[in-house]
Amino acid sequence: MNKQMTAADVVAQLEDGMTIGIGGWGPRRKPMALVREILRSDIKDLTIVSYGGADVGMLCAAGKVKKVVFAFVSLDFIPLEPYFRKARQSGSIEVMEIDEGMMLLGLRAAAWGVPYIPTEVGLGTDIVTKNPDIKVVDSPYDDKEWVAMPALKLDVSLIHADRADDRGVCQIAGPDHYMDDWFARAADKTFVSCDEMVDSQYFHDPAQARLVHWERSQTTGVVEIAGGAHPTSCSPAYGFDVPHFKAYTGSAKEETGFQGYLDTFLGANEEEYQQNVGGLDAIRAIELPTY
Repeated sequence: MNKQMTAADVVAQLEDGMTIGIGGWGPRRKPMALVREILRSDIKDLTIVSYGGADVGMLCAAGKVKKVVFAFVSLDFIPLEPYFRKARQSGSIEVMEIDEGMMLLGLRAAAWGVPYIPTEVGLGTDIVTKNPDIKVVDSPYDDKEWVAMPALKLDVSLIHADRADDRGVCQIAGPDHYMDDWFARAADKTFVSCDEMVDSQYFHDPAQARLVHWERSQTTGVVEIAGGAHPTSCSPAYGFDVPHFKAYTGSAKEETGFQGYLDTFLGANEEEYQQNVGGLDAIRAIELPTY
């Protein structure tokens, strides 16, 4: 079974109104090449579920988003994602703002095929009062109340990995795979971009197999796009592009706005985009952040 695809093949399977989960975390290991392919498309009215960064901001700025389900949308070293902030403050999008742990429970509920998972998180907060889709339920065993975190069922998940084979075995070599395994399991279809395609024999090495975090049966298609997480990081291969993020956030204050950013960087395809940001060698040379 060969699951290799192109980014265009992936976007051709997306439809208006879908609920799309995007893996990664803020400015870290986002499937940005796939996000850029959506930006080049006519797809709209999406519900995005994400521990968000520029993926959410760009899609909002391009008018692709109807609703965002999120625990945060941040560029980390730039705390507020400017285009998401504009969309949120203008009321142009619907939102479900929840705790990071609640979002994980919602993904797990979808993966396990249950309607909700009970949790104490959110009790006594505006998470409950401001989200009509989130209910409080009584325990069948005692007098305690629980927040019933509903399943976040995804039509599609988009994830970026370090390596994959053509069967859909995907490896995340960085120190944290975030919640990507649950995004993969919560979705009807999961498409993964990766920096490198490898032969399946590569995963016969136990040290490499230990970095595989979800079953290959959950992977619908894989796309080889070296540097495809840029401008986010893909540790240990490359860090996040601080100057590029500054240019991106700065565009929100300029007269040309997001369209000016697109005109400068997006290009007709990923090859043109990478040329516009200095080339693949420049991406791979970005130092990892030090904490």
